[in-house]
Amino acid sequence: MLGIYFISILFMIIGWMVQNKLKRKFEKYSQTPISSGLTGQEIAMRMLRDNGISDVKVISVDGRLTDHYNPLDKTVNLSHDVFYGQNAAASAVAAHECGHAVQHAKAYSMLQLRSTLVPIVNIASGWMHWVLIGGIIMINTFPALLLFGIGLFAITTLFSLITLPVEFDASNRALAWLESSGVSTPQEHAQSKDALWWAAMTYVVAALSAIATLMYYVMIYMGRRN
Repeated sequence: MLGIYFISILFMIIGWMVQNKLKRKFEKYSQTPISSGLTGQEIAMRMLRDNGISDVKVISVDGRLTDHYNPLDKTVNLSHDVFYGQNAAASAVAAHECGHAVQHAKAYSMLQLRSTLVPIVNIASGWMHWVLIGGIIMINTFPALLLFGIGLFAITTLFSLITLPVEFDASNRALAWLESSGVSTPQEHAQSKDALWWAAMTYVVAALSAIATLMYYVMIYMGRRN
């Protein structure tokens, strides 16, 4: 069990470093007013309109970095600082979340696959830790339980991997629109790109952590067989 603690602590530290870097980037670019003077809300509405999307609402939600797109009720949810912000960070986040709305409207395959997996992942994540613990305890008497736990964890790992192209694609759509629409100057565009890159790194770290943990459990199971 020491191995899993090592992996958890290692990626906890890496994740903290990336999150800290992300926060510093957003704080820095939040102090950079954009020349267009548009708020995050206005940028989101314009991007949706330019992509022919009229059935998605842009609303403000509480919290910081709580921005997300909800495909169930078709809402782009922007945190207060992003919704009202007139800076490079706000424009990057607003455009990124609209990138998900564009994916939804265009039936982007990876987003559809991730949405399909959500209910399955919710069930798997609710049981996998207990099953894995029980599987390790009973590895010599009931090894199939650990194998079942590995299967559950594999589902959540697959979800983390599928999330990567979804997030990178949303950022690419956002950056392409910010550039083509003339909303951002070249300097502001570079800042938005930098902010979104660090945001994407949080998902990369999560995926790598999931892969490392999955391989650890597989090694325990294979070690038992040897």
